[in-house]
Amino acid sequence: MGRIDETKTFIPVKIAVLTVSDSRELSQDRSGDTLVSRLEAAGHILADRTIIKDERADIAAQLRDWCADDNIDVIISTGGTGLTGRDVTVEAHRDVYEKEIEAFGTVFTMVSMQKIGTSAVQSRATGGVANGTYLFALPGSPGACKDAWDEILSYQLDYRHMPCNFVEIMPRLDEHLKRTK
Repeated sequence: MGRIDETKTFIPVKIAVLTVSDSRELSQDRSGDTLVSRLEAAGHILADRTIIKDERADIAAQLRDWCADDNIDVIISTGGTGLTGRDVTVEAHRDVYEKEIEAFGTVFTMVSMQKIGTSAVQSRATGGVANGTYLFALPGSPGACKDAWDEILSYQLDYRHMPCNFVEIMPRLDEHLKRTK
């Protein structure tokens, strides 16, 4: 398991939270609230937050807009990762990804197995990178958001986490877009 290197300085990242729901409003968004409270308690910055309907093109458009925003390092969405016909968040994320972080879904499933047993197979949590921005799609339950944050993202979004973390490679995520001489 990893550890926190206390000799390193914490680097806050700017995180946008997207809730995908046909029925919720901000005042009822317990999953989004869970993510916001945890990311802020960890010392990160809430860069933006919105709710969008379960429409693949609209979700992808919002993700692309945020990926183009220099004030956003990470996007975490909640909702729309299940198996029903309206669950299109994973497809929208994959429309945007340049690279998928396959192990994120695997590790999330391992964490979920410890909490909800074989029901974990119904989640399609995913992660990826686009335009130098990390994107993560989580299930729409507060418990799943808590588990993903507490067991995975809180560590990988902490520059001090050893032996490695997502923050330390952020400056290199879009190196393929830079001109070389």
